[in-house]
Amino acid sequence: MNFDAPAGLRQLQVSAAAYGSDEASTWELWGSVDGGRTYRRIGQPVRTQGARLVVTTFEGSTSTPLRLEIRKTDGGSGRLNIDDIVLSSSAGAATSTVVVPGTRPAPAASSLPPATTARAEAVVTRRDDNLALGNPSGATASLSTPTNYLLAKPQYTLSYNAQRGTPNWVSWHLNRAWMGSAPRQDDFRPDPALPREFYQVTPRSYSGSGFDRGHNCPSADRTTDLDDNSSTFLMTNMIPQAGANNQRTWSGLEEWTRTQVERGQEVYVVMGCYGKGGAGTAGPRTTLDNGRVTVPARVWKVLVILPEGSNDLQRIAAGQARILAVDTPNDQQVSPDWSRYRVSVDAIEAATGLDLLSALPRPVQEQLESRADTGAIR
Repeated sequence: MNFDAPAGLRQLQVSAAAYGSDEASTWELWGSVDGGRTYRRIGQPVRTQGARLVVTTFEGSTSTPLRLEIRKTDGGSGRLNIDDIVLSSSAGAATSTVVVPGTRPAPAASSLPPATTARAEAVVTRRDDNLALGNPSGATASLSTPTNYLLAKPQYTLSYNAQRGTPNWVSWHLNRAWMGSAPRQDDFRPDPALPREFYQVTPRSYSGSGFDRGHNCPSADRTTDLDDNSSTFLMTNMIPQAGANNQRTWSGLEEWTRTQVERGQEVYVVMGCYGKGGAGTAGPRTTLDNGRVTVPARVWKVLVILPEGSNDLQRIAAGQARILAVDTPNDQQVSPDWSRYRVSVDAIEAATGLDLLSALPRPVQEQLESRADTGAIR
């Protein structure tokens, strides 16, 4: 589809078969809620059953416009015959029908065998706003602010600095709805959402530098499906990070955070960097790629941790959250023990000029941001 179906869909029906005498094929239905920029699989893979058209029903709900894509996934040479696609706003009541390419109406949902019904889990799973704690720099998607350019993705939101070639900050939410079994994609690549007027940092920009392509939003925080994981390998999510910092200190903090989620917590995370000049395995550097990518001096993160639930901002304001801020040097001498680098949120704001946790009332911010966490790490 090169257009969006209206919001409020409750049921999707797809008629599919093998084409003529071709061998059976496996296909998947994928959906996009951001105009086709990114997709997430809906339901489970479907295998054709000969040349007879079989209707598969995907049931769920979406409060946003939805764009669909059908993907043949088995790698074989058999062709797919996709006939009618029926989109319904309520069970059994079609509001719009896309015919590709036939004219045969789809059978009623009540006539379908149970085996053809798949739950559209990716559409209905609850995932909170990645920017729920506020926009720390007031970033906007305007070419007039190239050092504070807003990129909002389904998986995370960031402020990009085109002069530094790195994000100023990246914000995301983490709970069990974001964690699954999708494998690490390792498909580092330029971000196609970046305006063409901005220089495109590529994986080659880091080659031979002695610095890792360090994730802000980690790969392991986005494992529900392949698209989620792949999104974390966009170069707008990367900073030049010393290997010891990335692979030991930061990895330890990320694993600890996911352990909290496995224990029933949810976490709001904001991460960024500041300063100029770090030391990697090849020694100190201030920039990479002929000055187009700045090596930061410091790497920081703020975690807001609370039990899974709703009305998160109210619960945070009521003192039900643990606020943990970390600020580490970007070098090879950094300690593996990230807890040694705990600071207050106020300290990070003073170093970066950002307004963190800005969605909370000002008196609450002042109370929560002034203290460095000293609680047990377990």
